[in-house]
Amino acid sequence: MQFVSSSEKMNKVVLVTGANSGIGLALCERLLSQDTEGLQLCLACRNMRRAQAARSALLSSHPAAQVALLHMDTSSIQSVLTAAREVKLRYNRLDYLYLNAGIMPDPQFDVKAFFKGLFSSRVVAMFATGEGILTQKDCVTPDGLQEVFATNLFGHFLLIRELEPVLCHADRTSQLIWTSSSNAHRSAFNCEDVQHRRGTQPYSSSKYATDLLSLALNTHYNKQGLYSSVICPGFVMTSLTYSILPSLPAFIWTLLMPVFWLIRLFTNTFTLSPYNGAEALFWLFKQNPESLDPRAKYHSLTSGLGSNYTQPLQMDIDLETSEALYETFLQLERDVKKKLKEKQKESQHVHYSPAGLGSS
Repeated sequence: MQFVSSSEKMNKVVLVTGANSGIGLALCERLLSQDTEGLQLCLACRNMRRAQAARSALLSSHPAAQVALLHMDTSSIQSVLTAAREVKLRYNRLDYLYLNAGIMPDPQFDVKAFFKGLFSSRVVAMFATGEGILTQKDCVTPDGLQEVFATNLFGHFLLIRELEPVLCHADRTSQLIWTSSSNAHRSAFNCEDVQHRRGTQPYSSSKYATDLLSLALNTHYNKQGLYSSVICPGFVMTSLTYSILPSLPAFIWTLLMPVFWLIRLFTNTFTLSPYNGAEALFWLFKQNPESLDPRAKYHSLTSGLGSNYTQPLQMDIDLETSEALYETFLQLERDVKKKLKEKQKESQHVHYSPAGLGSS
């Protein structure tokens, strides 16, 4: 694989996290379909086998495309720091950073709540947002962080902070574009428990915090030419969706699809395919970031007849909470970096201890 030197002239440099499948991969395909030669695309993924397969698929459709791979696991502090250093070695600028990687581990489906909602007036909202029927069991990473929080949110924040030299320039603008969710509910978020250690909806909490963080990033970075936006892909059939009911046979999902198509006649949020779900991500690529509303979430929507479009809707967020979250993140960044350095020093001490003395 050949990488373009940072000294060479670049057009648009785009990095997409979680790009090896689903909405992330669909976005990459759409970007290359619009502009193959004027785009430098970097797929940042934690599973390099799947990343290689994704790259091969993109190159089979666009042989002239420049598609690079980057190994990064947003749940790992060291992985993010290493990946950020690699990006700064490869590129002298980054025009678009799509913060798309995310997980919903071990989703628990409340069957009783589902059937209760199925025969109520909130049936469409229940399908579209999963509110009231989904909980998850989170775990702790080796860095001591909650996994959903680290993967969906904090790893991305740390990446942005590390990539400031290539994102922030006085003579041009760059964009941060987050994949949020309609499952981002204020009720799931607690500023005193940003990692959601005590709750059962870490995914919803992480997505609501994403909305808050985007607002804070605009407050602190717009003067440096960096702008942040969030999107909602709608209800999309991806591996994350299928994991909600993993025990269901494939034919059941096949039988459910006509039901989903029927529901789409009554709500435009059922985008269903990754291609449709990536609509807002792709739409933002073509916009002037200075004209965007920092308090809006840009929704991918699909009409009953299959037409895709993007619509901004105001988010349920406030500046005071967003600033408090930002300050919490800055302190957490200092803490995790300090802890990482202490681990590295301890490891070096053990490695270089004279034979027979062991470590202290």
